[in-house]
Amino acid sequence: MTTAQGCLFGLAYGDALGKPTEFLTVAQIRDRYGDAGPRELEGDPALVTDDTQMTLAVAWALHDAAVPTPGGLEPLLRARFLAWAQSPDNNRAPGMTCLRACGELAAGGPWQQATVAGSKGCGANMRVAPVGLIAGYDLDTLAGVAQLQAGLTHGHPTALAASELTAYAVRMLRDGAGLAELPALLRLRCQEQQLVYRHEWLGSLWQRAGVESAGDFIARGWDECLVALARLETALELPDDGLDACRITGDGWVAEEALATALLCAIRHAGDPVAALARGAATSGDSDSIASLAGAFLGAAHGMAAWPAPWAARIEYADQLELLGRHWD
Repeated sequence: MTTAQGCLFGLAYGDALGKPTEFLTVAQIRDRYGDAGPRELEGDPALVTDDTQMTLAVAWALHDAAVPTPGGLEPLLRARFLAWAQSPDNNRAPGMTCLRACGELAAGGPWQQATVAGSKGCGANMRVAPVGLIAGYDLDTLAGVAQLQAGLTHGHPTALAASELTAYAVRMLRDGAGLAELPALLRLRCQEQQLVYRHEWLGSLWQRAGVESAGDFIARGWDECLVALARLETALELPDDGLDACRITGDGWVAEEALATALLCAIRHAGDPVAALARGAATSGDSDSIASLAGAFLGAAHGMAAWPAPWAARIEYADQLELLGRHWD
């Protein structure tokens, strides 16, 4: 099954659909696209944002890492992030946290000092899906890699926890879990990992938060993710009114809300993946990140069959998406 390709292309499709709507109100989006939201790619190629660009940066670092160790992977991630930051194509309203952290990473010091310690923005997990696609990673490796790639730019414990959960969701879907099973699976993962601080991957990062212990630091992240998952479960218990998906689960500018709202769109529209992307793109929040994560989840569940076949030739970076997807499939 083409689950890795489906995940990567789905992420890019959601990103492209959400790109023109990210800073619009729901009313403005509906005036432009109708109540169903945007359902067709615009342009040839259809352009994406920093969400897809940074996903590719993470993906290539993972591709090039012979062995996924902290010492081997961190320089590869740093190099890919700096190449993205310095690229002339980095003109898609990139996140300020990523830019600030990359500026510090360029100085060459420890990444734990370069990261923006107080940020839990969705830039941490909008790019993490490739971590969940690598079948050779056990769950401890998946967790360490997901948190490391987040931590290079976003040092808040919720950014770390939400990134691990996002990668874990992709892994569970690729392994055959149903979309509707994910809220419970992710809640259990939060509970199991409550006090697990991954020293070998994160080093001294926890000390920047001014807390008494590494366990206290990471527990805050899992607690905030549990709150977001509770909101997701509340939203799923209610009839779907077709309105803004952000109303209960949040606007998605922070990592745990991006995860929850993307899952809401994906689960609500599990049988119509394009509708899930459109729902994510037609929100009052971070529309491109919400739609891109929804696309990653649905693609991991259904493979390339989830998406209109002609889209593959029209999306920006299609060659890289296909190469990496085929490699991991």
